[in-house]
Amino acid sequence: MGLGNPGPEYENTRHNIGFWFVDYLAHKLGFADFTRTSNCLVTAGSAEGLDFLFVKPILYMNRSGVALSALWRRRPFKLENLLVCYDEADLPAGTIRIRPDGSAGGHKGLKSIIEALGTDRCARLRFGVAGERISGELADYVLSPFEPHEEDAVLDRFDDASDAMFCFYKEGIETAMSRFNTR
Repeated sequence: MGLGNPGPEYENTRHNIGFWFVDYLAHKLGFADFTRTSNCLVTAGSAEGLDFLFVKPILYMNRSGVALSALWRRRPFKLENLLVCYDEADLPAGTIRIRPDGSAGGHKGLKSIIEALGTDRCARLRFGVAGERISGELADYVLSPFEPHEEDAVLDRFDDASDAMFCFYKEGIETAMSRFNTR
């Protein structure tokens, strides 16, 4: 599940990196176009012997859990198979981190998901989006576009993030963390 905000005004912001990543994966793996199901855009397919459902909630970030709950009722899945992909303002642009659980750390989209699931035990893949300096309110910062060199740094890590995702599903979270959190 990639997190972001719907609408063209948010499309090119730091906060939509989760959407960017699932779009990248769907394109890279040759999946069909996203279609609307409940409050989400979804596409599904198989790759490397695994079945995937890529999800982009079409409610605002702070309601991501509402969208996930509605989808879960229509297309149940095992919680251990959920990987939430989103922006992390506490990490430098170009950094990726994968982890099995934890608090939302102030991220309202993840907070909504944790509340909807009733647990913080959901794997997450975080993309660092912090530039050289964060000025003003954090909400305004993450809703701003990247500087070109920051965007390049983030996009350059999408192949590694894809590898981390496959590693997570094939070899487990501990292996993925040890292999990809050190780069």
